Formats: sequence, C-alpha cells, structure tokens
Amino acid sequence: MKHLLAVICLFSLSAVALAGEKQDERARSAVAVLDKVMLVPEQSIPQSMLRDAQAVAVIPGVVKAGLVVGGRFGRGLISVRQANGVWSNPSFITLAGGSFGFQFGVTSTDVVLVFRTRRGVDGIVNGKFTLGADAAVAAGPVGRTASASTDGQLKAEIYSWSRSRGLFAGIALDGAVLSIDDKANAASYGANTTPRAIFEGRVNAPSNPMVDFRDRLEEYTSH
Repeated sequence: MKHLLAVICLFSLSAVALAGEKQDERARSAVAVLDKVMLVPEQSIPQSMLRDAQAVAVIPGVVKAGLVVGGRFGRGLISVRQANGVWSNPSFITLAGGSFGFQFGVTSTDVVLVFRTRRGVDGIVNGKFTLGADAAVAAGPVGRTASASTDGQLKAEIYSWSRSRGLFAGIALDGAVLSIDDKANAASYGANTTPRAIFEGRVNAPSNPMVDFRDRLEEYTSH
C-alpha cells in the first residue's frame, strides 16, 4: 500500500509539473510576441496608447480551424494595471470567434489587445465577454507616434492588432469571445483561483516566465 501511495503521489506531482510547464511556455510565447512587436518602432503599438492602457492581452498563435468561414481559437495572457500604476500578475485567457479579419490562407497569427477603459477590464474580471458587443473594439493604429482613430463618434474601448508572417497591423475582432482560462489559472496558481484574486495579488507567487511577461509590460509602458 505504501508503495502504491508513493507511485500515485509521484504521478500526481509529475502531472502538476507538466501542467505548469505548459502554462510557462504560453507565457514565454507571449513575451516573445511583445518583444517582436515593440522592438521595431515604425511597426509597434503607439506609446501613448500603452501609457494609458488599463489592461493588455497577448494571444500567440491564434489558429484558423476552417476555410473562409470557420472558427479561430487561441490561448494567451492578460495583465491589468492596478490603481498604483503597477501591472498585475497575468491571468490566462482564451480567444475564440469566427469573424476575425485575417487574410485568406493565414493559418496562425499573434493577437494583441489594449484595453483603454475600466469597463473592458471589468468584463474580463467577470470571466467572459464578446468584443464589439460588450465592449467597443477597433483595429489599432501602427507606429509608436501614431494616434488612435475613432470609430464613428465613439472612441473604441479596446484596440486590436495582429502579427502574421512578420507583418503587424490592426485587425477587426468584432464577435470574438474573450474568456478566462480557469483550468490554466488553476494549474499555475492553485485550485479555485479567481481572476480577481490574480489581478489583486492574492495568489501564489507566479513562475518566472509569468513574471517576465509582467516585467515586459512595465518596460514597454513606462516610456
């Protein structure tokens, strides 16, 4: 019996370690996307938008699941700016929807979302919302000195970009659903972890790759 319990414990610990490594790899991919986007000034997110951002989400490798008409799905991270201006621990998220403005034939692309208001942040804290319906979203301008355009008379609450095959440009994401990935959060922070607890720092210490994601946001939004 003792040997059986030892084997069960060993397999359980191995499963936890494997789950944590999967989430760490997602964090590393998100950091790589931020670096590739921000290190080329003429093709990056405008600095003014980042300075005023209330939250930033990065979803690497959103994949197309069908031809022309079909679903798209990706997993990434989101951090929220706290009242003192510091970026929160990241929460894992998913992005899904069928109306993405990707070019025909593109099978994978990185997506970056910049939240300009607290309403969009409150929506994701509650677990799930639809871009364009629960919060106005628009394709973001490119270039560190570019200014954000308006959608009609209403300034968008969220701006979105995509990066595919080395090109970085604004993207239309109306109808896409952004959701908290509770399973991934549990694997990284512990069971029954809520997004609010993550954003408020009431969780176990994040892994180094997740801290790197938070630190990159601090670096790129402090200029």
